[in-house]
Order: sequence, then C-alpha cells, then structure tokens
Amino acid sequence: MKYMLLINAPSAEFDNGCSVEDWVQFGKEMQDAGVWVTGHALADLTTATTVQVDSAGERSVTDGPFAETREVLGGFEVIDVPDLDAALDWAARCPGSRGGGSVVVRPIAEF
Repeated sequence: MKYMLLINAPSAEFDNGCSVEDWVQFGKEMQDAGVWVTGHALADLTTATTVQVDSAGERSVTDGPFAETREVLGGFEVIDVPDLDAALDWAARCPGSRGGGSVVVRPIAEF
C-alpha cells in the first residue's frame, strides 16, 4: 500500500541539525529497500501561491502561504510498503522527524 510521508517543520527557520547527507542516506535506504515511489523537498515557502475557487467559479490567487499554523510543509515522500506499521517505521527514520520536526503518514487512496 502506498503512503505519503508529509515532512513538517515547526517554522520556516527551523533547523533540526540534519545534514544533506542525512537526507541523501535516508533516500538511499528507501531506494535500497525498494519502498521509495517518489518524493521531493519543497522550495522556500515564500514562493508558494494559493488558489481558491468560490461557489460562483471565480478564482482568487494570493501570493505566499497563509496557513493558520506555524508548521511548514517542507517536503514529501511516497513509499510503497505492506502496512501502516512499516510506513510508521520509515517515518521514524526520516531526518525530518528529529529535533522537533514531524512526519505525518497518510495512506494514498486508491480509486
């Protein structure tokens, strides 16, 4: 089953001390285990654009993220593993789960 690991930081300035090498190693471990499907780090959140469409079909576009939370989505990984327990294990190994960061695990719906 496929799961998305949503890698969050408590703020845009957050630094949990993980190095690029930590992330490269995590990616290699997922690939070597055959669970990695896709994933990307996201660019600086100040480059985000928000789109909303109202009930009349009118589109509004605003610059930047306007989340109600300080938490920042920094990237994602999609993995294909047998069950939630395996997905949780990979989330715990993710460098983004350390030092105050968090990883949300969500199953991907199959239609």
